[in-house]
Amino acid sequence: MATIVGAVAASHTPTIGFAHDASKQTDPVWAPIFEAFEPSRQWLAEQKPDALVVVYNDHISSFFLDHYSSFALGVGERWEVADEGGGVRGIPGIDGHPALAAHIGASVMADAFDLSFFQGKPLDHGCFSPLSVLLPHSEQGWPLPIIPLQIGVLQFPMPTARRCYELGKALRRAIDSYPEDLRVAIVATGGLSHQVHGERCGFNNVPWDHQFLELIEKDPERLADLTQAELAELGGVEGAEVIMWLVMRGALSASITKRHQAYTLPSMTGIATAVYENQAQPAVAGEIRRQQDKVALQTRGAERLAGTYPYTLARSVKALRLNRFLHAMVQPAHREAFRADEEAAYERAGLSEVERVLLRARDWRGLVHYGAIFFVLEKLGAVLGVSNLHIYAAMKGLPLDEFLKTRNAPGALYSVAAVPADGAQPPAFADATAQN
Repeated sequence: MATIVGAVAASHTPTIGFAHDASKQTDPVWAPIFEAFEPSRQWLAEQKPDALVVVYNDHISSFFLDHYSSFALGVGERWEVADEGGGVRGIPGIDGHPALAAHIGASVMADAFDLSFFQGKPLDHGCFSPLSVLLPHSEQGWPLPIIPLQIGVLQFPMPTARRCYELGKALRRAIDSYPEDLRVAIVATGGLSHQVHGERCGFNNVPWDHQFLELIEKDPERLADLTQAELAELGGVEGAEVIMWLVMRGALSASITKRHQAYTLPSMTGIATAVYENQAQPAVAGEIRRQQDKVALQTRGAERLAGTYPYTLARSVKALRLNRFLHAMVQPAHREAFRADEEAAYERAGLSEVERVLLRARDWRGLVHYGAIFFVLEKLGAVLGVSNLHIYAAMKGLPLDEFLKTRNAPGALYSVAAVPADGAQPPAFADATAQN
C-alpha cells in the first residue's frame, strides 16, 4: 500500500521563483528565502518520495472565471509551465502520475467530495514557484512526478476551512488505499499573510503568521472553525489561501513531528516553510479494505455489461489528444481546415498513426474502443454530414437500414448539425457506410 511519509508546507509567492531565476541565492535581500527552503529541500532528498501531491491555487492563469471549480484534481501525464503574461519561465515541465491520480479521484469522490478533473493545463507560480527551490531540476526534467490539486480560493463563495481539512482526511484515505507500494509526500502551498488588492494592499500580520504556524501543527481543529472573513481579517483576503495548508494537515496523522520551520517577510508576503513527518500507526483491522470496497462500489458490475465502456479517467488520459482534436470541430476554422485537408489537420494535431487510421476509416466503434467519448464523435459526424443514426448503427455493427428497423420511428435521421438560421433545409446526410 502507498504511504504518506510527511509533508512540506511553503508559501508560493512569485518572489520565490523570481529570486531563483535571477540567481539571487547569495544576495543579502533574497538569501533568507533560500536558507528557509534548504531544510525542506534536504528532507525531500532524504525521504525520496515516489510522488508529490501539490495543493495549490491557480492565479487566473489556466483556470478562468468562466468555469471556476472549488476542487480540481490534475490527472494528466504531464504539466507544463504557464505563461503568466511575461513569457514562460526557463524551467521544464514535470510529469504527472495518472494512475495514482485516478485512484485519488475515485476515492475522494466516494467520500462525497465532488471534484472536477483536469489535464493539459499548464501550472502557474502557485505550483512551480516553491517546486523550483524544493526539487533539483534541469533540461532533462525533475526527479519525481506530481499530482496537482487546485483549490478555488480566489472567488467567493469558496470552500470553507473545515471543508478543506476534511478533504485532507479523504486524501489520506485515498493514498493509504492505493494498492502499490509508493512513498508519497504532500506539498501545501500558499500564504502566509498578504493582501494584494485595494487600499489594504500590503497588509501583513506577523503575529498571526506565527500563531497560524503553531496552530497548524498542534491544533488544526481551531483553524478549521475559522470563517473566511476571520481569515481575511487576520491574514488579508489573499492570505486566506492558507486553508490549503489544512488540506495538507488533514492528510497527515493526528500526531506529527515538526522537522523544520522558518519564516521571513521580504516584501509583500509572509514566506513560511515547514516540514512535518507523519506519525501514523499501522492500519487497523479492515479499514483499508473498506475504503477500497467503497471506491469500487459504484462501478462494480459494469464490466459485465457487454458492449459497454464506462468513460474512466484512464480512458480520458489515454485519448486526450484525439478527443481534443474532435472537440475542436466546434470551431469553424478548425472544421474548415479539416474539410480542406484531413491529413494536414491530423499532422498539425500530432495524432498517432493508430488514431489517424481510425479517423480515415470512419471507424466509429473502433474510436470508442480506443477512448473517444461519444459526444465528440457526433460533432465529427455533423462536420461530415453523417447522421447520429449512422453512428449508432456502426456501434451495433449493423447496416443503417437494419438498425432503423429497431427504432419506433425508422425514418428519423438527425444530427447535432445546425439547421440554417434562414429556415432553409439542412444539407442531406451523406450516404456513408457505417464502419464496424
